[in-house]
Amino acid sequence: MIELDNVAYSYGGGELLSEVSLALQPGSFHFLTGPSGSGKTTFLKLCYGALTPTAGHARLFGQDVRGMSRDEAAVMRRRIGVVHQDCQFLDHLPVADNVALPLTVSGRDSLEQVSNLKELLNWVGLRDRAKALPPELSGGERQRAAVARAVIMSPDIVLADEPTGNVDWEMSQRVLQLLIELNKMGKTVMIATHDMNLIRAAKTKVQTRVLRIANRRVQAAGADL
Repeated sequence: MIELDNVAYSYGGGELLSEVSLALQPGSFHFLTGPSGSGKTTFLKLCYGALTPTAGHARLFGQDVRGMSRDEAAVMRRRIGVVHQDCQFLDHLPVADNVALPLTVSGRDSLEQVSNLKELLNWVGLRDRAKALPPELSGGERQRAAVARAVIMSPDIVLADEPTGNVDWEMSQRVLQLLIELNKMGKTVMIATHDMNLIRAAKTKVQTRVLRIANRRVQAAGADL
């Protein structure tokens, strides 16, 4: 699904990641750890094609990112849902419209999809907040809305960048549970986080693989987490 083959990425004359090789298998659940500034967000951007490697090859669903046309890249990205660290919404639109934006942009906002939207908002616990504006939401509600927007297109892969970084522990558990449920539906999930407690909580509920960025490389973490 996502294959990185000896990938490196440099920016501003400095190498952020080096010699990264990894294959994400269908239905797998990964955590990505590492200190702030180690390159977790950069790594995720390489995984969904927002960045092109400066060396090596990144293949998404069998296609090399470098060889993709703009249209091919757009179609491919619909298969990858991303929960950004600082989720941005259009403040003048209600939650339901913000969540549905990917459908609107892709021209898939049919009656059937609108029905699916209602079910999705119910699933993330925002049914009663569908008409609220983003500034009226709590941090936890924003994160759950971000998860809903990431999966509205029914992607094969969900990548989440510090999805619980700005919420309390109880809400972290709720967001984590949503991502675990997605994995149990067959989605491949990767969560970038520095929260070891979150990883330990997940390990009691789902089979996970933990990766750690250290010295510009991505390595399998030990069993001491």
